[in-house]
Amino acid sequence: MKMSGKLQSAARAACLGFALVAGLTAAAPTAEARVYVGIYAPIAPPPPRHEIRPYRPGPAAVWVPGYWRWASHRHIWVNGYWGYPPRHYHAWVPGHWRSTWRGWIWIGGHWR
Repeated sequence: MKMSGKLQSAARAACLGFALVAGLTAAAPTAEARVYVGIYAPIAPPPPRHEIRPYRPGPAAVWVPGYWRWASHRHIWVNGYWGYPPRHYHAWVPGHWRSTWRGWIWIGGHWR
């Protein structure tokens, strides 16, 4: 079937528009996943609890402090524990809550 010039131009524009929208839609979840990584809470966490550390299990053990976790619409305390670094020269960097325009975001701890 042969199309007129105007119809052909309109069809090209529609296909280009569809391809552009489809490309943006497909890319959106990937981009959003990179931007919004983490757990958000609408309210600030309470101050950290004082923890009594149990007996150190070995000389290489490092204390990983407890923290407030956001779950079921409230902050829940997660107890600290003795952990072992993946390499002898690694140190534990504690996690922390940071205030953002979306609420409070949890930045998890890690070995450095």
